[in-house]
Amino acid sequence: MIEIGEAVPRRKGRVLRTMMTALMRATRWRTTGRIPDVKKFVLIAAPHTSNWDFFIGMMTLLSLGIEVHWIGKHTIFRGPFGNLLRRFGGIPVNRRQPGVLLRDILLRFENEDQFVFALSPEGTRKKVQHWKPGFHRIARMAEVPILHSGIDFAEKTVDFGALFFPTEDVEHDVRALRGYFEGFTPKNPEQY
Repeated sequence: MIEIGEAVPRRKGRVLRTMMTALMRATRWRTTGRIPDVKKFVLIAAPHTSNWDFFIGMMTLLSLGIEVHWIGKHTIFRGPFGNLLRRFGGIPVNRRQPGVLLRDILLRFENEDQFVFALSPEGTRKKVQHWKPGFHRIARMAEVPILHSGIDFAEKTVDFGALFFPTEDVEHDVRALRGYFEGFTPKNPEQY
């Protein structure tokens, strides 16, 4: 088990954590690195080339007992799974109203004592040349660090890297952050 700082927000309840820990063991996935002792941060995960990335990431975070919030298309929150996705930290987003989402996330960072917001900097499972800068903007405006996490399908590991403190130089910061992810093998390498 990796080291998790005491200030990091934790989920209540042991049953789900125990189930996800057993699933991690059964599928032979493991975690490496550490999660620093901070109350609020933006967590970025990459490479993102498959829907499996979300499943592996959630399995990992739930097994560690970390309370994390993430965004998804508002359409996936309909029907019987909508409430379940919200319980797992999901925040529905209507892509036609991106400014509302930014405002809401920043308000949560401001008003909550502990808050972790996770997303993929690529913004899609398809191959992209440039990361979407939203994660950086959120971290900078909320004045919180970025924790990077790499998913490696070859090694079956989810690694948590060091905290990164964003600067005004978005391009420089993105280059530095992308360098961390170069050693990870995605589920679909041709899409990274």
